[in-house]
Amino acid sequence: MKVNNGFKLVKIIDSGKAIRCLCKNGDAIRYHSNWLRDNSLDSMTRDVNNGQRLINHSDFSDIYIESVSLDESGENIFLTFAPENKKITFPSNWLIKYKYDKKIKKIIGWINPNLKTWDKSFSKNLPEINFEEAKSNKSSLYKWLVSLNKYGFAKINRCKIKSGALVEIADLFGYIRETNYGKFFNVKTNVNAINLAYTNLGLNPHTDNPYRNPVPTMQILYCLENSVTGGDSIVVDGFYAAQLLQNQNSYFFDLLSKYSAHFEFKEKNKVHLESERPLIELSSSKEIITIRFNNRSIAPITNVPYKKMADYYKAYNLFSNIINNPKLLVKFKLNPGECFIIDNTRVLHARTSYSGEGTRWLQGCYVDKDGLLSKISTINK
Repeated sequence: MKVNNGFKLVKIIDSGKAIRCLCKNGDAIRYHSNWLRDNSLDSMTRDVNNGQRLINHSDFSDIYIESVSLDESGENIFLTFAPENKKITFPSNWLIKYKYDKKIKKIIGWINPNLKTWDKSFSKNLPEINFEEAKSNKSSLYKWLVSLNKYGFAKINRCKIKSGALVEIADLFGYIRETNYGKFFNVKTNVNAINLAYTNLGLNPHTDNPYRNPVPTMQILYCLENSVTGGDSIVVDGFYAAQLLQNQNSYFFDLLSKYSAHFEFKEKNKVHLESERPLIELSSSKEIITIRFNNRSIAPITNVPYKKMADYYKAYNLFSNIINNPKLLVKFKLNPGECFIIDNTRVLHARTSYSGEGTRWLQGCYVDKDGLLSKISTINK
C-alpha cells in the first residue's frame, strides 16, 4: 500500500465550488467548498476548548473558494473563501483522513474491519483479564477493551464475590443504563417469574431486550453463586451467523434484513415495551450493525407481505438453526467471582438448564456501548 503523507498539487474546480488535490502517493481527492467551510478548524468556527461548531451552515451556503495553495512540504493547504474573505488552513493529512471522495462499498452484509467474527474454536483463546489488573494497569485494560470491541465478548476473573460488585466492572469502561429491571438485576430461580431467565430452564441463544428502543448495547453477567449441575453459559457470534445465512441463502438474508419483526414485553400492567426492527439490521451502506434475536419475546409479525410470509418463516428457521449449530457455540461455566461482557447488538447468549439442587445466582446490568468506544479512544491519551 502506498503511504500517503500529504499533497503535491491542489487546484480549484467547478468555478470555486470544489478543489482537487493530488496526493504524494498519486491518489486524487476532491472536496466541496461547503464541506471545507463547514469543517474549518479555526477558533472562529470551532470552540478551542471542546471543538464544537460555532457557526450554522446557513451562514455560508453561497460561498466559493477564491484561492488555494500549498506550503513547500505539502503538509498544509491554504484556502480563501469568498465572499467573506475567510482564510483557512488545513493539515493535508487531516483532509486525507476524512476524505469522502472514494468508492462506496456496495457489498451487502459487510462487517466493520475492526471486528473479527468467530465460531466454537474461539473458546481456546477467550479474551480475559483479572479485575485488579484491569483496575491498575491501563495498558492491560486497553488491550482487553479492544478485544471486547473486536470480538463482542470478553471475561473478567477474580472479581469481588459481593452483590452489586458488577457496578465496578461497568465503571471500567462505561455507564450503566437503568431499566425497569433496575440498575442491575438478579438472575436466579424465582416462583412466578416475570421472565423465563429467572427460572432453571435452559435458554436458547438470544439477544436481550429487543423490545426496547434503543436496545441495550452492552451487557454484563456476573457470577455470585454457581453450585448447580448444569447452568453452563453459551455465547454465539450473531454477525458470523448472519454471514453464514447470507452465504447459504442470500434471498433469506434479504428477507430478514428488509422486513421488521415485532418484539414485545409486558408485566402485569406495569410495563409494556414494543419495538419493530429487522432480525438483521443493516446500515445505509449495507453494513451489518445489529442482530435482534429472541424467540421468547418475538410477537406476531405483521410487517411482512402475505406473499413473502412463508419464505420469511423459512428464513427465520434457517437463521435459528445456524445460530444453534454446535459448531458456533462457545460454552463455559462461570464460577463465583467471574463475569463476562457481551456486545448485545451482536453476540447472543444462552444457558443450559440446571438442577434444583444447589444455587445459581448471577447479576446482570446494561452498559452503553459509546462509553466503551470512548474509553478505547481516550485511555492512552
